[in-house]
Amino acid sequence: MGMNSRVSRRFCLRLPLLAGMAALSGACGAPRLSGEVNVYVAVPLSGSQANGGQTVLGGAHLRAEQINTAGGLLGRRVVVTGLDDQADSDVAVEVAKQVAADMSAGKPVLGVVGHYNSGQTLAAMEIYKDLDLTVVTPTASNVTLTQKGYRNFFRVNATDAAQGKADAAFLVQSLKARRVALVHLDDDYGNGLRDTVTANLKTLGAEVVADIIIQEAADRHDAAVARIKAVNPDVIFLAAYETEGYVLLPQLREEQVSTPFMAGDACFLSALIDESGKAAEGAYVSGFTPSPSSVADAKWTRQYQAVEQRNPDTYSIVGYMAMDVLARGAQAARSFSGAKVSEAIRRLDYQGLGGRIAYDENGDLREQRIYIFQVQQGQFVQVSP
Repeated sequence: MGMNSRVSRRFCLRLPLLAGMAALSGACGAPRLSGEVNVYVAVPLSGSQANGGQTVLGGAHLRAEQINTAGGLLGRRVVVTGLDDQADSDVAVEVAKQVAADMSAGKPVLGVVGHYNSGQTLAAMEIYKDLDLTVVTPTASNVTLTQKGYRNFFRVNATDAAQGKADAAFLVQSLKARRVALVHLDDDYGNGLRDTVTANLKTLGAEVVADIIIQEAADRHDAAVARIKAVNPDVIFLAAYETEGYVLLPQLREEQVSTPFMAGDACFLSALIDESGKAAEGAYVSGFTPSPSSVADAKWTRQYQAVEQRNPDTYSIVGYMAMDVLARGAQAARSFSGAKVSEAIRRLDYQGLGGRIAYDENGDLREQRIYIFQVQQGQFVQVSP
């Protein structure tokens, strides 16, 4: 369903003037900062995927506030503005057009952190590719994104090629699966991950005995559950978002289907556990980053809580990393020009919060790591590597 008529909601986040944060808040008005430079975070901020988008925005916001506290970026204050793409590709195009309009009006823009989903990223890049800015996606994993020749596009996450290989290996080698029921959305993310998992399962001598399409954000998945029961697979794999995971997983358990369950990165959010309840116990999920608790220290967590008024979630890490890549690119280039920043990013090589940041010519990470977690006592516990 098209949504071109919708107006994307915009959020300009400012640091709360909290007690005990005088040094941080005071730095926002430090005299050494002259002017502003803008970073847009284009993610779903409303609708079923709002929680994931908000955690990305929170991570970017924290990194910007740290930069401002330390004296800004090339002497300017970094202003983070959230743009709501509503997880809809038509809206994502309107968001990109708004960014283009702001730049045409003379607004200084460093880049875009986004989009959250592959479909919206693919749609918006048709506009961003012609703008003098840099785009860093925190989570879009469809392989084709970095095969289109974009010179201003990068990821801080692994691709579905890496994820499909790691997930298939875990299914076969750790879960001993030979017959897999693969449930997925009919979109760029769901189909892309389905394709790579299926191909890698075949290489490892396993097979997909049921390829099942489900609808996004549906209240129930009766047909999928019936099909799964009919084929009696060794493992169920889900290539969809947490909004599908926390509906399908409890329904399976209610129907006495105790088959091991694994999902891709889009389910690596605390909402999967919170909304699934006891049904989440024992489920496996792959992710592009370690959990925040394993890579961020107590000081980082306190800073995040002060800025965002909530705890960090898994995608807070990649939001933070994407903002960091943009800032380091600008610092290395000594410029806010998208072309110069992008070329500088290609030369970066450093250890970021969630892993090494070093890029190939296409904008993909040279080292792509996939982590596997299991829900144990209501928490994601890393089980691989």
